[in-house]
Amino acid sequence: MEVLLACLVGAFFAAAIYLILSRHTVRMLLGIAILGNAVNLLIFTGGRLTREVPPIIGIGLDTLPAGAANPLPQALILTAIVISFSFFAFLLVLTYRSFQELGTDDTDEMRLAEPKSEPMPPAGY
Repeated sequence: MEVLLACLVGAFFAAAIYLILSRHTVRMLLGIAILGNAVNLLIFTGGRLTREVPPIIGIGLDTLPAGAANPLPQALILTAIVISFSFFAFLLVLTYRSFQELGTDDTDEMRLAEPKSEPMPPAGY
């Protein structure tokens, strides 16, 4: 099962990199969302996939049983889901506003929309 999930993580990373390298901002946004899911799945797979013993410390024990799943990656994934959703929402609003202002989602056309008469920023201080 872990080999299958490792292949799935690799496919997610490949699809995410392909979409992020696109010229269109909506595809970039979808690539970032897929990249977040790939990282979450990678952390989840690294924490061992077991269903036999839940990650609960029994009465009178100081540590988890030997075959228990690691609860730390599960807690990290829950936090990462919230952070990635808020980051996705921010990028979605940013993409929408840029489309409203510039009328395109193509990054090459966005670069052409910059005024040419403005002075360049300073090269050094």
